[in-house]
Amino acid sequence: MLVSLSIRDVVLIDRLDLEVPAGLAVFTGETGAGKSILLDSLSLALGARADSSLVRPGAERLTVAARFEPPPGHAALALLAEHDIEPEEDGALILRRTLSAEGRSKATVNDQPASVGLLRQLGDCLVEIHGQFESHGLLDPRTHRPLLDSFAGLAQPLAATRAAHAGWRTAAKARAAAEAELKAARAEEDTLRHHLAELEALAPAPGEEGTLAEARTRMMHGERLLEGMNAALAALKGSDDGPETALATATRHLERVAPQAAGRLDGVIGGLERASVELAEALAALEAAAADIDLDPSHLESVEERLFALRALARKHHVEVDDLADRLADIRRRLDALEDGGADLARLAKAEQAARQDYVAAARALSKARTQAAANLDRRIATELPPLKLDKARFRTALTELPEAEWSAEGVDGIAFEVATNPGRDPGPLNKVASGGELARLMLALKVVLAADGTAPTLIFDEVDSGIGGATAAAVGERLARLGETLQVLVVTHSPQVAAKGAHHWRVAKRPAAKGKAELTTVVEPLDAAARAEEVARMLAADTVTEEARAAARRLLEPTR
Repeated sequence: MLVSLSIRDVVLIDRLDLEVPAGLAVFTGETGAGKSILLDSLSLALGARADSSLVRPGAERLTVAARFEPPPGHAALALLAEHDIEPEEDGALILRRTLSAEGRSKATVNDQPASVGLLRQLGDCLVEIHGQFESHGLLDPRTHRPLLDSFAGLAQPLAATRAAHAGWRTAAKARAAAEAELKAARAEEDTLRHHLAELEALAPAPGEEGTLAEARTRMMHGERLLEGMNAALAALKGSDDGPETALATATRHLERVAPQAAGRLDGVIGGLERASVELAEALAALEAAAADIDLDPSHLESVEERLFALRALARKHHVEVDDLADRLADIRRRLDALEDGGADLARLAKAEQAARQDYVAAARALSKARTQAAANLDRRIATELPPLKLDKARFRTALTELPEAEWSAEGVDGIAFEVATNPGRDPGPLNKVASGGELARLMLALKVVLAADGTAPTLIFDEVDSGIGGATAAAVGERLARLGETLQVLVVTHSPQVAAKGAHHWRVAKRPAAKGKAELTTVVEPLDAAARAEEVARMLAADTVTEEARAAARRLLEPTR
């Protein structure tokens, strides 16, 4: 709810800090005292269009700050998270607007720069304003469907419809993707078959590029490698005094004297024997490697041809050489899909149709529940209209089935609140049929019935009592008081019957700005019991407050038993 409102230099307001409690709060005062300035100021903080004429004459700029404390999980907190703005430590939300005399506007949310659009989004879910000339919230047809669903408690069928819609969308996307792939494959079938023939002729294998590159390197340097290997072989075994003979001779000499060494030569003899074995293995490996050297130029040419062919084909397909085998498998799969006549596509289309049927069934069940709820809502609102001097009005919740292109996760229904204020007329949109006073009272009736629904915890009614009096004004006051039991309700009123129902009462008045100055300034004064009785008496008596008016005011202010 709105916790406080701070206003600086707005028209006739010099400096105003207003603490706003919960419940029904009424603002009264003579015409022209500045009640509308309060609403204009709050509207600025809620993202309304800025007008530099609102800046108090002589001031450089105006500033308005509205502090809110939204309940946990409120939509405003989600909006803050979307824009990476942290709430205050106590969870509060501060909307601030500054406007210079030159027309430059600046907006902040919790002291962080923000767009006016964000202020407007936050304002729309924090406050609903209903008046003779301005209303929002219930007048927006986009709010009617969620309000009806919330009123009727349709969370379960709505969740089922959303789940079915998500399943249908998923199935439709899968079918569309397969259809697009099949269409593309058919369009390039000749190209695919040409690529298949190329790849199958070459038959690439994973890892083949590395093997061929290694073989090519060996062949290109074959003569040098063979020369080095032969030289090594000659050095190792080219004479009787080579390392093999030396190792064998040394081993024999040591073995003859080993018994007299008490085991101290055993390790030496073992090392010589291991060296002899490893030397023999090295010689064998060297001979095998020398034998594998391929000096045939034709073999080198064939290896190079294949290596270069693989690399050229990889460039053509924009893949690595080792990915050519996967490319070959993909082309085969796409051609197989063509050859089976699109059986997979048919299967996906059938799955999509089944998912659509599931969605339609869920949406129809939701529509049936909405139809019943709409009739109940219409009856509830009809009982509220006569006491508000709207006995000739007819409210209707209109449900229409949308074209399939407009079906959504919320169902297939278009929902709009409509009203006819004159007999014989067909109901039409709220804001196009009702007059200013009728519209404000109609909004009041709607809010009384839908008090537990909607997101805005603060309601503002600007002269909802315009053009009415007596019992009708009393009925308006009673309903505002009922709303004040569950929501924060701020009312600007000229009706004593409405003013008497407020849990809190402020008087808006003009006072001299300072001694010796002709300027006036608007002030907002909280009224105690005595001052409140005098204010209600003034509203009853108009020009001169009489004792009869004071007595009538006391009767109006007596608690209802």
